Amino acid sequence: MEANPDDLLVLLAVSRSAKFTTAAQALGLNHTTVSRRIAALEKTLGGRVLSRAAGAWELTELGAEAVLVAEQVEKAVRSLGKPGQAPDPITGVVRMTATDGFSAYIAAPAVAKLRRKHPGLSVEIVTVTRRALQQRSGLDIEVVVGEPQVHRAEAFKLGEYVLGMYASRAYLSENGTPATVEELTEHPLVYFVDSMLQVDDLDAPRRLVPAMKDGLSSTNVFVHVEATRAGAGIGFLPCFMGDLHQDLVRLLPDAFSERLPYWMVLRPDSMRRPAVAALVQALRDQTVEHREHLLGSS
Repeated sequence: MEANPDDLLVLLAVSRSAKFTTAAQALGLNHTTVSRRIAALEKTLGGRVLSRAAGAWELTELGAEAVLVAEQVEKAVRSLGKPGQAPDPITGVVRMTATDGFSAYIAAPAVAKLRRKHPGLSVEIVTVTRRALQQRSGLDIEVVVGEPQVHRAEAFKLGEYVLGMYASRAYLSENGTPATVEELTEHPLVYFVDSMLQVDDLDAPRRLVPAMKDGLSSTNVFVHVEATRAGAGIGFLPCFMGDLHQDLVRLLPDAFSERLPYWMVLRPDSMRRPAVAALVQALRDQTVEHREHLLGSS
């Protein structure tokens, strides 16, 4: 018995989202129908195409083979567009995770540029500051800080950025400007919540000035910036964010200039999709274009 092409397309949608509910929404179906189509496909193929892992669905070996066929079905369906007009292959949903700052200042404008040429593309960005995942079902791209240790994935260095110590002019006027590292320890630190920080490369303030006490901590770098501007203390900020604000002053740049790498992690099958490949290139181009800004030398 041959597999139903509709069932294959349902599996393809589930493989990209890792959830029945999300795939159902993308296909205009309900959750029950998606579940029934997957069950029918498994009966036809004589084995499981999906397995449960970490709250999401992952492809089995059989499922991965079926998805290769499903991608060809999808390509054939798209080719049935207007006569003489080639369909745009850069379409559909691409899902990625990245840090708050990278998402706002690199990913968002890169996506905006890409969508002007490819309006059928939709990008979902989840902002997180964490290590790369070992299981990334439903996730096409991860951008993380520091070199990742991953299996069954492709990883490459995307670029670098620099962090420095910043304070508001009003704060310095009221509390004095620290001229040495020792004087810096007399001021409160604005930075990540130490107990919740998952990325070892981001431990610089506690490593370089361990005597500096936390003043305001947050898991969100935009809170760091605004808290520093409001005078909550001295913030350890990405230069590409801190330098945007004229009310902030960079302190002791020779002593505090932490240079960290951005790495991109991809599922091995992700680059087969033109939409993912296009977004990867757009992110690389945007990172290169803003290299000086990221390094705090613009």
